[in-house]
Amino acid sequence: MARARRLRAFVILFAFWLVFSGYFDPLHIGLGVLCSALVAVFSHDLLFPYPPSSHTARTMWRLAAFIPWLIWQVIGANLHVVYLVFRPSQIRPRVIRFRTKLTHDSSKLLFGNSITLTPGTVTMDIEEDEFFVHAISDKAANDTLSGDMEYRVAHVFSETLGTGSRSNAGEK
Repeated sequence: MARARRLRAFVILFAFWLVFSGYFDPLHIGLGVLCSALVAVFSHDLLFPYPPSSHTARTMWRLAAFIPWLIWQVIGANLHVVYLVFRPSQIRPRVIRFRTKLTHDSSKLLFGNSITLTPGTVTMDIEEDEFFVHAISDKAANDTLSGDMEYRVAHVFSETLGTGSRSNAGEK
């Protein structure tokens, strides 16, 4: 079973290597095989957790559905940053602090990375359940504090979040 998971991880990693490198000479293909094999041996369980379950499949399916939504958010945030370039008076950088209701480390990781991928916001630190995020404008801060992204990340990992506003939201 572990051998099959390693092989599947190797095939996926090597396919990505070929697509992203764009070089098909013996040196690059050899390096791709070597690097993909090493990563597959040491981290195959990250791609294919043991034992595979319907929960894992559901999580992967929900993650695949989350990515287009995230891309749409990135596009919208890019347009907002372009707007700010032409209206510098609207730039109001600040650090916001809030507590998340997410409980799993992987949920917090995806949430923090999704915030950082969205132009105009950067996750500076995560301490237990508290996020520190730099936002370039009021809109970027309000979008982060709205909770929409947090609820979508919770859905990916089948977490249930309570309702209500963030009582611990604040600025530094």
